Amino acid sequence: MINIDKIKFKLRNLESYLEKLHILAIIPQEEFCEDFTKVESAKHLLQVSVESCLDIGNHIIASERFRAPDSYASTFEILVEQGILPEAYLKTFRQMVQFRNRLVHLYWDVDADFVYEILQVNLDDFDFFARQILDYMSKSHQ
Repeated sequence: MINIDKIKFKLRNLESYLEKLHILAIIPQEEFCEDFTKVESAKHLLQVSVESCLDIGNHIIASERFRAPDSYASTFEILVEQGILPEAYLKTFRQMVQFRNRLVHLYWDVDADFVYEILQVNLDDFDFFARQILDYMSKSHQ
């Protein structure tokens, strides 16, 4: 059975990370990219935001006894298969995982301008994920 308190806790954490990322997103690009503390903060917050989504997804998958994921990307694939996330967003969620993997395994090769672009363009993807999870929870586990 899904631990609703655990999901809500992880969603609150995600919301906290996103609030900080939105603060970083309003900094002018040149100022952001020249300050390693801002860039590194954004990298970390993006990584833990993706990991929060994965944790939430994996908790739902295990609790609902869906097939076990064999990769981070398959966590999102299973959520799509189960109708929790729309298939139209699968590519987006796979890109989140790819970026997270790059931050973890190729951390020296993540361009500050690219991080800034993510702040400008992709933060809503996390909000979308959270809304989909809340919608699933409200329909399936009242």
